[in-house]
Amino acid sequence: MLSLQNVTKRFGGLSAVKEVSFEVEKGSIVGLIGPNGSGKTTLFNVVSGVFPVTSGRVVFDGRDITSMECSRVANLGLVRTFQIVKPFNELCVLDNVVAGAFQRCKSRTEAEKKAIEAMEMLDVCQYKYTLAKNLTLAAKKRLEIARILSTNPKMIMLDEVMGGLNPQETEQLLETIRQIHSFGITVLIIEHKMKCIMELSSKVAVLNNGELIAIGTPAEVVKNPEVIKAYLGADYDVESY
Repeated sequence: MLSLQNVTKRFGGLSAVKEVSFEVEKGSIVGLIGPNGSGKTTLFNVVSGVFPVTSGRVVFDGRDITSMECSRVANLGLVRTFQIVKPFNELCVLDNVVAGAFQRCKSRTEAEKKAIEAMEMLDVCQYKYTLAKNLTLAAKKRLEIARILSTNPKMIMLDEVMGGLNPQETEQLLETIRQIHSFGITVLIIEHKMKCIMELSSKVAVLNNGELIAIGTPAEVVKNPEVIKAYLGADYDVESY
């Protein structure tokens, strides 16, 4: 579904992402982990068209999207959330999600129908006419996922959607992501909560200082000496996985 081929992103003399290559298979859930500043969100920005690629190639669903703008990437079915939630604060929840649905829909009626379907899946229909600025953090995160889901995507990229959530909220969102995946939607997810990554992912890619240092199954990655040294720490309980 997604192929990164020696993807590099430089800002002046700084290489934020350095020749990263890996693939996300259709219908899979792939975790992307690494220390703060390792290049994870920059990689999301490059793939989704927020930042232009310095060098390398990005292929989505058989099509080269290396130089595409965000809107064209989204039109192909590849959409993402942001690490810091970005709702339209002065719009109600319904209108926030309708705005996403207009990526595909041509009429308000059609867009609202698609929006409500997404809101039901994310359990935010009770906030239908609530202004986005008045939602809790957990509800805002669900709103953001509902908005990208309303675009009828083939693949979603989730950037720390469980950050700041309590254990109950986290478990509920985990189950929602599984439900979204069950509809055949491919998922690439950045997350610092290792329990979530290990439970969700069939494959995990690890970045450090902009470079891919490991990729494999969750069990393989948590036992990788480089990953332990760079990210997990020597005290990490690898036997849990």
